[in-house]
Amino acid sequence: MHSAEVIVVGGGPAGSAAATRLRAAGIDVLVLDKEEFPRQKLCAGWITPEVVRDLQLDIPAYPHGFLSFRRLHWHIRGLHLPVPCVQHSIRRFEFDAWLLERSGAAVVRHTVRDIARDGEYYVLDDAFRCRYLVGAAGTSCPVRRVLFEPSTPRARGLQTATLELEFPHEWRDADCHLWFFEHGLPGYSWYVPKASGWLNVGVGGMATRLKQRGENIRQHWQHLSAKMLRDFRISIPSEPKGYSYYVRGPVPGRIGNAFLTGDSAGLATRDLCEGIGPAIRSGERAANSIMTGAAYDLHDVTGGSLGGGILTRWMDWAFTRGVSRAAPEVKDLASKSA
Repeated sequence: MHSAEVIVVGGGPAGSAAATRLRAAGIDVLVLDKEEFPRQKLCAGWITPEVVRDLQLDIPAYPHGFLSFRRLHWHIRGLHLPVPCVQHSIRRFEFDAWLLERSGAAVVRHTVRDIARDGEYYVLDDAFRCRYLVGAAGTSCPVRRVLFEPSTPRARGLQTATLELEFPHEWRDADCHLWFFEHGLPGYSWYVPKASGWLNVGVGGMATRLKQRGENIRQHWQHLSAKMLRDFRISIPSEPKGYSYYVRGPVPGRIGNAFLTGDSAGLATRDLCEGIGPAIRSGERAANSIMTGAAYDLHDVTGGSLGGGILTRWMDWAFTRGVSRAAPEVKDLASKSA
């Protein structure tokens, strides 16, 4: 049986962030992941300046594709808002593998199925043993399923449904575009260019709201495909792939010495459903709690991707409750958030 002080289940950004902190403190940590890295990962790959800061990322030294936007184009109910900003895009295929390697942690390819308690230890599949356990394997994380789900089931109203595709394309528009609530979508669609001639396009919305409307996310993908062809002269080359995750709700962060991080805990922001930043911050918090004995507090890990102002609150309201005549007017919000 392989023993380590800490086992991290999942080698994505949350798991890598935890492993990096733990290794830097000299703690014996093992990362288990069902995939071999680098691996394909569905994600728009949009990262914020806060992510760059949290990772202490030296952008010129990053060895893979990295693109910075100087504007975000917001399209809301016919209103076009080109917003000056600094945001970035990466390819998760490259980014996640780089983060995991940078952590310096031992990595074993293994699909975790069973978790049992043995006194103060956790035993995984009768093959791995640890004192501390970090769940960082996304929405379907086995740590959540076995240890947390029975007592703290997820709030289904906070579940997203997403379709996206990343493909090589010599894009001409180097800015990111976001279209909110088109055709009644309780969410948004996106166009995210990436370095070295890659493009990610996708559509995501709140699953319960879609069901209430008698719709599915594929219908909205078809609207996006038509827009790409009409407005950008881009013909989508193949079928998209789908996934689901949860935006921030009640967070069962810790039970005993088991911790949930990132999408395993459902930490994506409720305005733009951004998950990479909360994943990294929660992974670092879990590591800090293990190292120092501090409380594992996630209340401020997920803020708003838009800074928590009135536009953040309106997006949260619209995504989770649906856009109606009771919603504030977009023009009023734009002026108040300027």
